[in-house]
Amino acid sequence: MSDASLSPAREDLQRGLSNRHLQLIAIGGAIGTGLFLGSGKVISLTGPSVLFIYAVIGCMMFLLMRSLGELLLSNLNYKTFGDIAKDLIGPWAGYFVSWTYWITWIVICVADIIAITSYVSYINASIPNWVPAAITAAVLAILNLQPVRFFGEFEFWFSIIKIVAILALIATGLVLLLSGFENPDTGTRSSIAHLWDHGGMFPYGASGFLLGFQLGIFSFIGVELVGTAAAETKDPRHNLPRAINSIVLRVLIFYIGALTVIMSITPWDKLDPDESPFVTTFAYAGFSAAAFAINLVVLTSAASSANSGFYSGTRMMHALAHDGHAPARFALVDARGVPRRAVFFSAVFVFSAVPILLLGDSVIEAFTFVTSVASTFIVFVWSMIAISFIAYLRKHPERHRDSSFKTPFPRIVPWLVLAFFAFILVTLLLADDTRLPLLCTPVWFVILAGMWQLTKRRLAREGRPLTAAVELPDRGEGARLGE
Repeated sequence: MSDASLSPAREDLQRGLSNRHLQLIAIGGAIGTGLFLGSGKVISLTGPSVLFIYAVIGCMMFLLMRSLGELLLSNLNYKTFGDIAKDLIGPWAGYFVSWTYWITWIVICVADIIAITSYVSYINASIPNWVPAAITAAVLAILNLQPVRFFGEFEFWFSIIKIVAILALIATGLVLLLSGFENPDTGTRSSIAHLWDHGGMFPYGASGFLLGFQLGIFSFIGVELVGTAAAETKDPRHNLPRAINSIVLRVLIFYIGALTVIMSITPWDKLDPDESPFVTTFAYAGFSAAAFAINLVVLTSAASSANSGFYSGTRMMHALAHDGHAPARFALVDARGVPRRAVFFSAVFVFSAVPILLLGDSVIEAFTFVTSVASTFIVFVWSMIAISFIAYLRKHPERHRDSSFKTPFPRIVPWLVLAFFAFILVTLLLADDTRLPLLCTPVWFVILAGMWQLTKRRLAREGRPLTAAVELPDRGEGARLGE
């Protein structure tokens, strides 16, 4: 494929994802690896108030996704968050959102690959770390060179595994709870009263409750993937609302339901923060292979996150190239609608997981810091979605009026979400392990501002607009939005 074949529009990305793909991508995005491994630490720091923390975060993310859903359906020519931001805020916003989202997911993808090596080491310590890292990176590249329906199919089954693990945990816990199981380690009998009998629902007071948010928020990274996938989903007017509307139910079942059962079996103050509470609960039920099984589930979860991150990165790079904000060759797609050159470009960075592992612990520690910085970037991207919705209400009131997938309390919700994200930033400043990464994030935006100035000058020299225009929605479409 030559550069001359560059398409002037991005409809070359084929709508190959079905409803079941989108539904499971949405579920997978709402279930982070942290639920399986990190929930013990969160519980140890917050106590039973973790249930309220996840409920509040889940509610806020649902409201944000409702706003994103209405934005995407207001004009089906929006393909990415960058398209929305550049059209409703300005070209600079699209540039900042797209590059920030790209680097965030590339870094998280590399982190997931490094994590996968530790899970493989648990299964077989004799395997050199670079081997699973190289194999995983190669498999991810190959998967993302396939038509988008293959991505959807793999994410479908990855999500099924996570769902089965959580539902099995809940079922196992209910059996233990209803049978009056006596915990052999703590000498306590299973009871729902454990939620309030060990220091109350807020054992660490307001400070412990508030600091729990900075741990819980990052479990939801990836929930916005449903918006990225919507551009390649069949019949998004029907499928996208269904995926978004089920977010609250998923949070109730997968987070609150699972953690309620766990803390009813074992009092929260008796849980080992360094162990997965999933492993502990299964072990009490006589499932001796619990640790091995949960590690397989977590490995699958990390692979799912890496696959989704790679996919999102390539689509964002494709969009940047189309706008003139990245080399034009990355906008090329093959006959199957795959942006191959964007895949190869992103793969170069994903394969950096191999030398990071080979260079030793000091490099991994530095990369862990970079990962923390990248994680805070997602709050910026989420905030820009809310700001875009505010601009949408001001610029296109008729689209909001005609939409049948309206955001509830539209004049209040985006401001409420932005206030919540400001609160999250405050909690990140208060916590020792997140303060420095947060304070370093402005460096990225200073670099990005410099890149934007250079990009503007280049586009001006070439006589090109600052960004590609987003086509208007089809006439007569507005009344059907969201139906």
